[in-house]
Amino acid sequence: MRRIILAIVAANVLVLVALSFLWPEMMVSPGPLTPAHAELTTDCFACHTPLLGARVAKCTSCHKPEEIGLKTSKGAPITRADALPPFHQSLLQQDCLACHSDHPPPRLTQSSQARFAHALLAPESAKNCVGCHTAPVDRNHTDPRAQCSGCHGQDAWKPATLDHSRYFVLDRDHNVACSTCHTEPDYKVYTCYGCHEHTPAKIRREHESEGIREYENCVACHRNARDEPRFIGGQWVPGGGASGGRERRDDDDD
Repeated sequence: MRRIILAIVAANVLVLVALSFLWPEMMVSPGPLTPAHAELTTDCFACHTPLLGARVAKCTSCHKPEEIGLKTSKGAPITRADALPPFHQSLLQQDCLACHSDHPPPRLTQSSQARFAHALLAPESAKNCVGCHTAPVDRNHTDPRAQCSGCHGQDAWKPATLDHSRYFVLDRDHNVACSTCHTEPDYKVYTCYGCHEHTPAKIRREHESEGIREYENCVACHRNARDEPRFIGGQWVPGGGASGGRERRDDDDD
């Protein structure tokens, strides 16, 4: 009796295995394919290798990395106005499965779906944001030469990583266009010259009269337009900091 039961179980297993190879789309498919690959619904082995799953070599046999974003898998040029800019050519390695799954997950688990990561791009391409993204047009993004990384990270566009008040408080008199102070594409570089009394000659005269020889990095001492730095313990303490600073006098720049 035991042998009969084992034989029946073994036969069922063999039948299931055979059916999985003959009609895998019915037996083991995790769900419908994306519309672009719907024609492969009954041809699982176009993308999957038996017992090994989906393989990158199967993807690149149809989708040539050097043509992705430029041509379709049939070799026709992509001319759609809404087509994404080509970037697969700049990937460090062609690992399609790192981002793509042609069987969309159920809605309840879509948050676990793989997402594109900029770390997959070669460093020089990862810095070229406008190669893929449209530059924003608002009062904070008026300089086309600016480097996005000065304010934004690559995990998400918002929130911006820059808290300007950590360096200088933008009060109503200083809340101007970025290019007023940041004249170079790198927003880490700035200048206070060019506005009202801030001329190189006046700044040099005022600081050297107090024995200050290094005064190019203004925000090292001046964190806002109101408080002046104080000399404490043999060093200058920034105005507006934890220790406070003397209030700015109207004649400080005379």
